[in-house]
Amino acid sequence: MDTINSCIKRPEGRMTGGRALAEMLKLCGVGPIFGMAGFQLLPYYEGIRSLGMEHYLVNDERCGAFAADAYARMTGRPGVCDATTGPGATNLVTSLAESLNAGVPLIAITGDTHRAHSWKNMTQEARQVEILRPAVKEMIRVEMIERIPELVRRAFSVAVSGRPGPVVLDFPEDIMHGEYDFQASDFFVSDRVLSIPALRTRPDGDGVNQAAELLAHSKRPLILVGGGLHLSNAHAELQAFAERFGVPVANTLSGKGSIACTHPLSVGLFGRYSRIANELLEEADCLLVVGCKLGEIASKRYTLPKANIPIIHLDISAEEIERWAPVSVGLWGDAKCGLADLSEALDARRVGIDADRAQYLEEIRKRREKWREEATPRYESEEIPINMGRMLHELNKIMPDNGVLIVDGGFAAHWGGLLYDTKKAGRGFVANRGFASIGYGLPAAIGVKLAVKQKELSGPVVAITGDCGFNMTIGELETALRAKLAVTIIIVNNAASGYIKALQHSFYGAGNYQSSSLVETNYADLARSFGCKGIRVENPGDLAAALAEAMATNDAPTVVDVVVTRDPARMLPAVDNRTIKVTSGDRPV
Repeated sequence: MDTINSCIKRPEGRMTGGRALAEMLKLCGVGPIFGMAGFQLLPYYEGIRSLGMEHYLVNDERCGAFAADAYARMTGRPGVCDATTGPGATNLVTSLAESLNAGVPLIAITGDTHRAHSWKNMTQEARQVEILRPAVKEMIRVEMIERIPELVRRAFSVAVSGRPGPVVLDFPEDIMHGEYDFQASDFFVSDRVLSIPALRTRPDGDGVNQAAELLAHSKRPLILVGGGLHLSNAHAELQAFAERFGVPVANTLSGKGSIACTHPLSVGLFGRYSRIANELLEEADCLLVVGCKLGEIASKRYTLPKANIPIIHLDISAEEIERWAPVSVGLWGDAKCGLADLSEALDARRVGIDADRAQYLEEIRKRREKWREEATPRYESEEIPINMGRMLHELNKIMPDNGVLIVDGGFAAHWGGLLYDTKKAGRGFVANRGFASIGYGLPAAIGVKLAVKQKELSGPVVAITGDCGFNMTIGELETALRAKLAVTIIIVNNAASGYIKALQHSFYGAGNYQSSSLVETNYADLARSFGCKGIRVENPGDLAAALAEAMATNDAPTVVDVVVTRDPARMLPAVDNRTIKVTSGDRPV
C-alpha cells in the first residue's frame, strides 16, 4: 500500500479515543493545528502534547479555522482546527462556509456531548451536527471508538478529492474519553489523501476536440481564470498554454496569481472591477473559462459574458458548468489535465501565433500601457489622507516576488485585486472570496506565515485589512505575538465600515449614512499595548520607510496603521455596477 508511514513504527495498545485521533493526525503529517479546548477534547489535547505536535491556542474558533484555511491554500495540504462543544463548534460556521465555497481542504474536529446524557440539558449542548452540516462537504460523527482511524482516513480523503472542501469530525465526549485496545494494523494512511488534488481526472476527448476547434478559429480569444487553477496547481500549464497560443489571461480575485500580474499576457481582474479585461471580454470571440464559477462579482451581476460569445468551461465540478450562462463546450475535469489536453489538440491542428494574433497581442500591450498611464496619478498621489492607490503602489515596489499578500473581505480585497501586482505565478495573493467575510486578514496571516516558514525560501507575509475587519479579530494579535510570527498587518484606517459607507453614499447621497462610522482609533498605539510593533502613517511620503521597517521585523507582528481617505465618494476603487450603469471596463475614479 502507498502510505506515508510504511516505514514508521505504528502505535498499538490501549488508548483513549483522543490519543488515537492524535496518532492518526501525526501519521497524516498535519502541520500546525489551531483551536481552543474544552473538557470533551482534553484527551486529544493530551495526545498532541505528548506526541510533540504543533498546536496554537486561538482567541476565537472562527479565527482558528481561518488560519487553517489560509495554511491549506498555501500548502495544498488539509488545514486542521478544533473546537469544543456548543459555542465552540457553532463559532466555526462562517469559516467552514468560506472553505466550502472556496474549495479549500480542511479538517475541523469538534467535541460533542456524552451520548448517555445528551438531550438532558447538558452544558453548552446544541444541535451542532445539524448546524454545521450545510457548511461542510461532509459531516462525520464518530459513534464507535474503534472506527477512529478509519474515519480520520475518510475525512482526509473527502477533503482532498474532487473539488476540495472542509470535513467535520464530531466526537462525543464518551468516544473521546473512552478507551480501546487498538492494533498497529489500524493505523495507516495513504499518500493519496494528504494533499490536493488527490486524483486528477481528464475531460472527455470529444469535448476537448470541440473546444480546440473553437479556439483554433478564434481571432480574439480570452482565458478567464478562477481559484480552481490554484487548487489544481496548474500554473505552469496555464502559462505555457497562454504563451504557446498567444491567449491573454484575465483573473477573478480568487484566481489572481494564476499567471504573474507582470506577465505581458496578464490583463488583470475582470468583473465588478477591471483594468482592461472587461473591454477585452466584451470584444472576445471565444472564452476559455478555467476553474471559475462566474459568480456575481466576476460576471458584474450576471451581465458578463455576453450571450453571443462562445464559452468553453473547464471545471472539476460538473455542476458549475452552465449554472447560469450557456456554454458551447463543457469540459468536466482537472484544470492541469484539461489545459494539457487542449494544448495537445491545438498543436495537432498546428495552431500558433499568426499575424492576426500578433496584432491582437500588440493591441493588448498598448491597452496595458494606457491603463497604467491613467492609474499613475493614483499610484503616485501625494494626497492626505493617503490614497489607497499610493499605498498599493508602495507595496508593489517593496514586495519581493516570494512575498504573500493577504487581503481581507470587501474593501481591501477589491482595492488589492485591482491594483496589486503579483510578480510570479502561485499563491502570492490570498483572498477569502468563498464567503468574503471580513476579519479574515489577521488570522489568515498567521496561517500563511506558518506555511511559508516551512519553505526554504520564505518571503514576507503582509495582510491588508480594514479597521472594521481588524476590530472583529483583534484578539489574534496576541496569538501572533505569542507564536513570535513576524507578519505585517496593514490597517486601512478610514474610521468606517468603508465599503458600506461608500455604497450608502452612492445610493442615498452625501451625509445619509447609518451605522457605518467607527471611532477614530490609533491602531499603532493599540498594537504597542499588545507588545507588538506599531507604526502610524499619515503622510504618503512615509509609506515606503514604514513598510520596510515592518518587513524587517523578525520576531513579532507589526501593525502599520495607514490613515486613508474619509470621503465616501472615493472609498471604492472604481464604479460599482450595482449603483451606476456602465457600458465598458470600470475605470478607476
